[in-house]
Amino acid sequence: YANGRVFAGAIDGSLFALDAKNGKLLWSVATTAAGSGRGIKGAPRVFKDKVIIGNTGSDFGSRGYVTAYDQATGKQAWRFYTVPGSPADDKGDATMERAAETWRGNFWKSGTGGGVWGHMSFDAELNRIYLGTANAGPYNPEMRSKGGGDNLFTASIVAIDADTGQYVWHYQINPRDAWDYDCMQDMILATLAIDGKPRKVLMQAPKNGFFYVLDRETGKLVSAEKYGKVTWADSIDVTTGRPVERANIRYETGESLIWPGTYGAHNWQKMAYSPGTGLVYIPYMQAGSRFATKNPGPSDVTFGGVSIGDDRNVDADDGKGALVAWDPVRQKLGWKVQHDTIWNGGTLATAGGLVFQGTADGKFTAYDAANGKVLWQSDAGMGIISAPMSYRVGGKQYVSVLAGYGAQAAIASNIMNVGWKYGVHPRRLLTFALGGKAKLAPSPPRTFEVKAVDDPALEIKPSDAAMGKAIYLACAACHGRDLVGAGGPAPDLRESTLALNPDTYWTVVHDGALRARGMPSYEQMTRVQLMAIWAYIRSGARAALAAQKSAPAAAR
Repeated sequence: YANGRVFAGAIDGSLFALDAKNGKLLWSVATTAAGSGRGIKGAPRVFKDKVIIGNTGSDFGSRGYVTAYDQATGKQAWRFYTVPGSPADDKGDATMERAAETWRGNFWKSGTGGGVWGHMSFDAELNRIYLGTANAGPYNPEMRSKGGGDNLFTASIVAIDADTGQYVWHYQINPRDAWDYDCMQDMILATLAIDGKPRKVLMQAPKNGFFYVLDRETGKLVSAEKYGKVTWADSIDVTTGRPVERANIRYETGESLIWPGTYGAHNWQKMAYSPGTGLVYIPYMQAGSRFATKNPGPSDVTFGGVSIGDDRNVDADDGKGALVAWDPVRQKLGWKVQHDTIWNGGTLATAGGLVFQGTADGKFTAYDAANGKVLWQSDAGMGIISAPMSYRVGGKQYVSVLAGYGAQAAIASNIMNVGWKYGVHPRRLLTFALGGKAKLAPSPPRTFEVKAVDDPALEIKPSDAAMGKAIYLACAACHGRDLVGAGGPAPDLRESTLALNPDTYWTVVHDGALRARGMPSYEQMTRVQLMAIWAYIRSGARAALAAQKSAPAAAR
């Protein structure tokens, strides 16, 4: 929000401005080209008289960039590419020509990545924008830059001039990324007393498990230490700024098992900083991933030239999350609250000495910011992955949070499903204040029961179902990995009566009969492809029913 306007992006890459008083569309602009593989999932940021947005697509090798637009008109002000293009594209651009020296071969044809789909920060003090760039794509570095190269500016923090979009400095957190270790997590700007002197810093806890403190004037590394379980590197060399990596982490021998996995030690959920305690509060996750170029596991997902298994649990805390309070000056743990669930909400630190966080099990909790003691808790009746916010009206403070579980939990339902059901458990905005007396209506308990539907008369060919399983990945982000729904943002298709009849299914998926309710149409897919997915759904529903019949009565 800025200057009476609300700015938002859509998955198709359009950025639009609304009148904040009446919702009227003021302008809309296409920030990506049709068919480019790019879209928008993150929120735009506003600064001065401009609004800036990046895009998705790095997983598919799309070249990343950010674009700044005039808030009033939507006219493009400037664009900054985060990775180089072809020699013709880069000619005369010293920054891109320099970055291209860190790539090999015809990289612009095989893929680059480095998009800014998440967090950006505006530094009003230094008049700079800090970009957190995404992973390189394809994941396997030998497929995109055979023979070496750091692949700038993927997996980096890049500072650019806010007025012109010109390059200022960069720090690459993961040179030659091979593990989807993007750096689009939020960045906190602060002044810290380091070695007895005030220093303007930027702090980030990216996916790779190290907590970074950078000098935001120069981009130089101040310190970096592990804030969780990390096995891909031993340390970060403060002199060179480069990680001290372990052997075979890029699956040179065919496979690597590392922590953190592809979901990271910290993902897009907000962390918070309290000047009062000097601590940073991180929604931490612990899980490993196996990367393989041979002998993929039965539940692995093959993507970006490598097969990935994301449910590797060895230690007692693997597969779980935590609220980690981290001291950025001492680079040590302040305190930690362990959670049973891994995919939890962002954090909010208040001047009153509190830290708020919601969790996947539906609990919304206030902790003592100094020691992590639980001071207050409320049951939201639905999992929480968003960050709370606080505001004041008429001298009274309020704290609000969105209760709703889904999105990434759907595509990772193998480790993130905690029993929320689409259409059963309510999604809602909850607001709290001291002295509040309202009561939430009770919600149904969590359940892992699958109420699958089937028509025994339907003939399902195993070969069709196998083909559909391979294509179904396009549906998993909404309907759940391996057909297992995790609460949203769409139903478990094994329970859907609309997915039971092939003709009804076709009108919904191909013709877009439910487009107005958020279900997109897939007109670009052939009937053979879509009916193969239908066969996979029907096969999965029958398997679920068979499993229920064979389960002991006590487990049903």
